[in-house]
Amino acid sequence: MSRTYGRKSLIIISAFAAIMLLLFAGYSGWNSARPERTCASCHEIVPSMEIWQQSAHREVMCVDCHGTAMGNGLHSLKEKSGMFFSHFLKEKEAADVGLDEEGVLKIMQACIQCHRDEYTSWQAGGHSATYADIFLNEKHNSMERPYPDCFRCHGMYYEGTIKDLLEPLSTEGPWRLKEPEKASHPVIPCLACHPIHKENELMAHPSSMDEPFAIFYEREEREALTGIYLRSDRMHLRADMLRKPEIYNGEEPVLVSDDPLQRICIQCHSPNWAHQAGSEDDRTPVGVHEGISCRACHRGHSNDPRNACKTCHPAVTSCGLDVMTMNTTYFDRDSPNNIHSMSCTDCHDPIPY
Repeated sequence: MSRTYGRKSLIIISAFAAIMLLLFAGYSGWNSARPERTCASCHEIVPSMEIWQQSAHREVMCVDCHGTAMGNGLHSLKEKSGMFFSHFLKEKEAADVGLDEEGVLKIMQACIQCHRDEYTSWQAGGHSATYADIFLNEKHNSMERPYPDCFRCHGMYYEGTIKDLLEPLSTEGPWRLKEPEKASHPVIPCLACHPIHKENELMAHPSSMDEPFAIFYEREEREALTGIYLRSDRMHLRADMLRKPEIYNGEEPVLVSDDPLQRICIQCHSPNWAHQAGSEDDRTPVGVHEGISCRACHRGHSNDPRNACKTCHPAVTSCGLDVMTMNTTYFDRDSPNNIHSMSCTDCHDPIPY
């Protein structure tokens, strides 16, 4: 009796071990296989895959950013299982596989693994502001009550409304977040400006590695992986597809840079209804700096303008001024030398005619 029982137990254990081994092998094989044979075999994923195949991330596997079915414990298992069953039950909701805010923050952790320098710069700049920094700002809230359009630039991926996030919605505080855990979450995550699946060509190789001139000059400039996330449409719009803004200084039109990335800046740092330069949060240069791009002075991720003057000016200009010691708005917000609007006559007497 005991031998028979022992054999049955051994058979059951062996069968269980074999099944687990097969499941593990299948799971590992699925995660390491090309997306065309796994994720993208579901028609709901095909549009994203086709764009991914044309992007600079085409060699990055889906699981490197999106994780596996067991990558985040029960949460990811529930999420992936829901997508799996929705696919076979042909539910309409299966067509929407967009990321929610929680998913966006998880994707950011994957971004950091490869883009550490950019992430460090972003942390040092104003775009790393949190929900607490923006929505609990007493000075701003006391001047203008929080309203739904705040999410156009801050908290683009937030699923709720301003009523779900903050109270009271008035110019009199104190204000508090209804979801305290969001206090430290960024309101402008990487995906606010960087659509991961956007079409983008890889940097071209020079035709000759023997000629220094060819190595430098024959490289094609790669289009930046940037766009703006439109909360209302739940999609990104490429920077070069945005309309070049019309800005005025009084009644005179202002020359605006052709840099497509400046069109992203002005989506949030925008002028008033009359498109007047310097109104509201606009920073479009007029005066001596008219026509230059934001990126001529502001670094890509930190937005730091430190030492930007040296890019175009020598230490001492032809008129004897040391631009690095001038009292500009970089040093003092109340400086008379606002680099966005300063003119020659701010420092020099007008030439008499």
